[in-house]
Amino acid sequence: RLIKDGQFEIVTGGWVMPDEASPHYFALVDQLIEGHQWLEKNLGVKPKSGWAIDPFGHSPTMAYLLKRTGFSNMLIQRVHYSVKKHFATQKTLEFFWRQNWDLGSSTDILCHMMPFYSYDVPHTCGPDPKICCQFDFKRLPGGRVSCPWRVPPEAIHAGNVQHRAWMILDQYRKKSKLFRTKVLLAPLGDDFRYAESSEWDQQYQNYQKLFDYMNSHPEWHVKAQFGTLSDYFEALHKESSLGEKGSNSFFPVLSGDFFTYADRDHHYWSGYFTSRPFYKRLDRLLESYLRAAEILYSLALVQSSKSEKLSVFPSVDNYKLLTEARRNLGLFQHHDAITGTSKDWVVVDYGTRLFHSIMNLKKVILDSAHILILKDKGAYNYDISTPFLKMDDVQSSQDSLPRKTVIKLTSQPRYLLIYNPTEQERFSVVSVNVNSPRVKLLSPSGKPVTVQISAVWDGATTVSHEAYQIFFVAHLPPLGLGVYQLLEVQSSEAVLADYNIYMRNSRQEKPDRLFKIKEMQNSVDNIILENSYMKLWFSGMSGLLEKINTKDDGKNHQMKVEFAWYGTTSNRDKSGAYLFLPDGDAKPYIFTDPPIIRVAHGRIFSEVVCFFHHVTHTMRLYKVQGLEGQSLEVSNIVDIRGEYNRELAMRISSDINSQNRFYTDLNGYQIQPRLTMSKLPLQANIYPMTTMAYIQDVGVRLTLHSAQSLGVASLKNGQLEVIMDRRLMQDDNRGLGQGVQDNKITANIFRLLLERRHGTDVNEEKASVSFPSLLSHMTSSFLNHPVIPMTTYADSGVPEMLNTFSPLMSSMPCDMHIVNLRTIQSKVDIEPSDEAALILHRKGFDCRFSNRDTGLLCSTTQGKIKVHKLFNKFRVESLTPASLSLMHSPPDARNISEINMSSMEINTFRIRLR
Repeated sequence: RLIKDGQFEIVTGGWVMPDEASPHYFALVDQLIEGHQWLEKNLGVKPKSGWAIDPFGHSPTMAYLLKRTGFSNMLIQRVHYSVKKHFATQKTLEFFWRQNWDLGSSTDILCHMMPFYSYDVPHTCGPDPKICCQFDFKRLPGGRVSCPWRVPPEAIHAGNVQHRAWMILDQYRKKSKLFRTKVLLAPLGDDFRYAESSEWDQQYQNYQKLFDYMNSHPEWHVKAQFGTLSDYFEALHKESSLGEKGSNSFFPVLSGDFFTYADRDHHYWSGYFTSRPFYKRLDRLLESYLRAAEILYSLALVQSSKSEKLSVFPSVDNYKLLTEARRNLGLFQHHDAITGTSKDWVVVDYGTRLFHSIMNLKKVILDSAHILILKDKGAYNYDISTPFLKMDDVQSSQDSLPRKTVIKLTSQPRYLLIYNPTEQERFSVVSVNVNSPRVKLLSPSGKPVTVQISAVWDGATTVSHEAYQIFFVAHLPPLGLGVYQLLEVQSSEAVLADYNIYMRNSRQEKPDRLFKIKEMQNSVDNIILENSYMKLWFSGMSGLLEKINTKDDGKNHQMKVEFAWYGTTSNRDKSGAYLFLPDGDAKPYIFTDPPIIRVAHGRIFSEVVCFFHHVTHTMRLYKVQGLEGQSLEVSNIVDIRGEYNRELAMRISSDINSQNRFYTDLNGYQIQPRLTMSKLPLQANIYPMTTMAYIQDVGVRLTLHSAQSLGVASLKNGQLEVIMDRRLMQDDNRGLGQGVQDNKITANIFRLLLERRHGTDVNEEKASVSFPSLLSHMTSSFLNHPVIPMTTYADSGVPEMLNTFSPLMSSMPCDMHIVNLRTIQSKVDIEPSDEAALILHRKGFDCRFSNRDTGLLCSTTQGKIKVHKLFNKFRVESLTPASLSLMHSPPDARNISEINMSSMEINTFRIRLR
């Protein structure tokens, strides 16, 4: 009733008020859908205004998503104090926020930026907190909270109402001078408020007396009342469109983002871009499993409805697991969760939720793959006690890294199913662990496949013969499954990797019984790796990359990788979970003894692994044609658990003339150009990276692709650096009440891509918009959506399977990404309906990068897709456009036969498959 009567409004309505720096747009969209679906089902409510008062900086990606959800208005608060001051003097605190790639105005959303330090009452009624605090009636004397300015509120009565009404009206008038209209918003609330009925009475009764007094004095020229956020925006639109031109020309149009945030002094909130990186990585792992599970489940659900025999598929149980995973992922996008700004025990709770959902999603994936891959669907049988498939890795706890399980081989073939979660046909290097080196692998068509056998190592220099890693190139259909066979044979065709181990005091032990391992001294000679695209030089002393030669043009590029430490300032205010307050430039990572370096040379890949005290650093070069051979895989296993107020960074120094410009992505959705500013402190020049960052000059672009969100910077010409972990011994006074000392052994995974640029001119380097190449988009997609290997549980008696399962007719166009195929819940309970949300994103790309020899297995079609040519095994019964989070259908929504999308857009459709 309160909502219906307009006394109460639900704003934004997502699952949480998310952080806007670290989350990927997949999760931002998903938590909006989950919240909006819940509200519609349980309350019959559709939110219409955005409210984000606590995220530490704001992203235009969020503005875009809210606009496509159907919102017209939004509000933000945490913006750098100097930016607020500038906007206030220009009267641009209310503006139309437009995407920097939008050539028209279809992405415009009216945004209200709160002008002052905080969202609490002392900072919302006007410019003077000492006065405003006296109008927060929860702080009346005798209560639990008081005013730090030492002047308490007074209850309003006949004797003081005139003076008090005049006092607050004076604040309102001063605040209104910062805006362009006569309508003013003064929010009334704070954290942990309205928890008991007495507070509702205190605030309501005292304010009502003030309002009644003001409104009964026409000579004061004021009308004051309670209202909701949407009431305010309605009044604002009415007021601003009274002029000739309407509100669109009344308010200015702005593009860009609001990072990096500072609330006072040099207190930049760039620390949280990296804080608790273990969980920032776990978040992305959950995302990739959730998307894979959603898509496979949606297809399996359609499959299970095709015959009586298949209806034993556990659709309801698995839908409950999916729903819980969506909600756990949504919860973790909160601005105190993925940010790493929660207390230790809360972090453990979040981690446990993510971990349990990953395990549950693996079950959904296995159950769904089972029903889809069987050749004779009549043989389908679901028995929870005897699973058909199992995953090839296990994670033992919420704070440990996943480990590969060992597949036991026999002379009977063991089936290996590999799922490709990307919507393009794919050649990918797959690795599994087996118990015997005498291995043979057959492709889905039954042909032998080239296999590389690598050692499983126990530490840096000891080979474990308990297991062997095998690597091969799998060729997989889009969103499909390929079935390979593994067996033990007398004489294996597999190729062993060779090893060189560099160590200071090499001790020639007895040779290994299988692998060729050569021990040598660290030396000034370079270590060299190469494939058909590039040649790499590494230092023989440190094992770190020094130079890359690109073979298509024969050019050498300096590319020095190094590690560095940041400390924290000796001042009273030190770095903490939120703030980065370094003690000057980073110091080089110094090692007294040269590290052990282990070099592997193989048929499928070669790699250099360096064992430093705080990081195990691997650079792997795949010797394969196509996408995976064109970038370098970088992995850092970081462990700074013994450190004190230190942060570890990886820095890449190149000879690229980047001129203080670099580019970071926002939420994996768009690129925001950055300018390193020498007048600002170092910590101000750190920005969030969700999936990529790059530097470039007229000839080349160097992209660092990331599988986890971290803080990134380009502090000198030609440099790119990423902060990988931070351990801080004290609180930084932003509400957490502790430091960050619960560090874990953390895996940071990257890909380094060097591309040639063509046809660039100098002016365009200063443009406010930039796009990755298609190759770069696809590299990011492969990194964030790795293939998923599964094996059959039983050794024998396995029912016959299809060689491949191909749900799509062909690869989707290169620039089209299926964000999700998400089964919608039924109107009544947590059960699936027969409808799904198909969410598509048409990526914007820079078409001046040549796609000639990139080996991309797709083409582009100007954003057009024929619906009947989309699916292979399934028929599209209906496809209708909807708003992003399914809240609204366009007035002319009808079944469409062709999808037609503009570049950069994300569109949601309701789809029924048969």
